[in-house]
Amino acid sequence: MEDKIIVYKEILSSCISEIQTARRSIAIKINQGTISVYWNLGKLLSEKVAVESYGSGVIKKLSIDLKKEFPDMGLSPRNLWNMKKFYDRFCSVNEKLQRCVAVLPWRHILLIMSKTTTDEEALFYASKTVEMAWTRDILLNYIKAKAFLQESSLEKSHNFAATLPENVANHADELLKSSYNLGFLGVTQTIKERELEKRLVEKIKHFILELGKGFSFIGNQYRLEYNEKEYFVDMLFFHRDLKSLVAIELKIGEFQPEYIGKMNFYLTLLDKFERKPDENQPIGIILCADKNHLDVEIALQDINKPIGVSEYQLLLPKNQLEDLIKKELE
Repeated sequence: MEDKIIVYKEILSSCISEIQTARRSIAIKINQGTISVYWNLGKLLSEKVAVESYGSGVIKKLSIDLKKEFPDMGLSPRNLWNMKKFYDRFCSVNEKLQRCVAVLPWRHILLIMSKTTTDEEALFYASKTVEMAWTRDILLNYIKAKAFLQESSLEKSHNFAATLPENVANHADELLKSSYNLGFLGVTQTIKERELEKRLVEKIKHFILELGKGFSFIGNQYRLEYNEKEYFVDMLFFHRDLKSLVAIELKIGEFQPEYIGKMNFYLTLLDKFERKPDENQPIGIILCADKNHLDVEIALQDINKPIGVSEYQLLLPKNQLEDLIKKELE
């Protein structure tokens, strides 16, 4: 009887998974179709209405007549104007940006249009939304945190090109951020490294979202044993696309050169005792409150294991902290 229950649960789980997958696929196709219609309507309005010098009156009349035929398509005067702005904003941008916005939900597109000023900034947020499947609220939080400016203003510090095959090195470079926003922890004062680690584990879903697509959490204080001694990696992940273990060390203060030696040692142990035959070599990421790119460059010069060093933002800006407190109280 118990075996039948187990088999039934497996069948039920498979059915649910199939339905959910089909629903997601349908939703994606519907969204892409809607955005395509909005684009074409925007093009028509941009080319015809502007050329014929029609005022806002024609948009209102179009809205009334179109809603009679298609009452559920969001064809209000305001949205028709937004479609025109949508086409005008992205009709002449590069193909990559056009591809990204073509698969975004409409409210995401409107947010990017209203909050970005350059094609580079729009591409950053659009591509990250596609890659990370950001909700609109998450996208808004990253825009408020000025993630684009943080990412573009800091140099990436790593030795991936010198220690990994070219294709793996390029992928590793893409996944490593120059700065990580840990504001979701709600920290309002300085804390110790172990407390930082504890909070990240408690909100591991948020941390994985910040790390990027493809990360799976293995454990914290991951135990390694060698020569009758124990060593503990702060946090250990596996990256599905890289097929690599990723060790993360957390440091409260600014970068110190000795952090590299410690991480190099951990990566050697992971490579020797934990890596499977079909996996690429482990990668290390050291997260510090502050770093000097030249100091990191010198410290990595003679290191043969792939290591990256990044900064993190821990304390929330005042306005975001107030929003977080309100949400916690609701």
